[in-house]
Amino acid sequence: MAIHFHQADQSVVLKNKIRLKHFLASIVQDFRKNHRIDTINYIFCSDEYLLTINQEYLQHDTYTDIITFDLSNNKTEIVSDIYISIDRVKENAQKFNSSMEQELHRVLFHGILHLCGLKDKSKQDAALMRAKEEYYLNTYFKQ
Repeated sequence: MAIHFHQADQSVVLKNKIRLKHFLASIVQDFRKNHRIDTINYIFCSDEYLLTINQEYLQHDTYTDIITFDLSNNKTEIVSDIYISIDRVKENAQKFNSSMEQELHRVLFHGILHLCGLKDKSKQDAALMRAKEEYYLNTYFKQ
């Protein structure tokens, strides 16, 4: 299992990286027991950096907090690059009256949940995604 955290043009301090990596892997096991993480790269960046990616690869001209690219070549090994805008995370933490740490973890879990097959485009899918984010946030921070 290889989960890496990279800084593009923004830096962020993650506490207990080893524990976090194991927790992220446990989320995959909850949903995809026969899957294993090959490589997941979390890349922390700015709004402008992620906007460029959003425009170039997804043809969306909007800011977003996260983009998850599933780069897997087969059905059982997970390979992904997950880009996270620290600017959006900070703004959303204020907007939703949450701590930066909580909001950052919500987005980290959101990306891994996408890799587990969860969607968030429809109202029903978004509600399930939010419920799973809350569940994993509560579980992670109560340990």
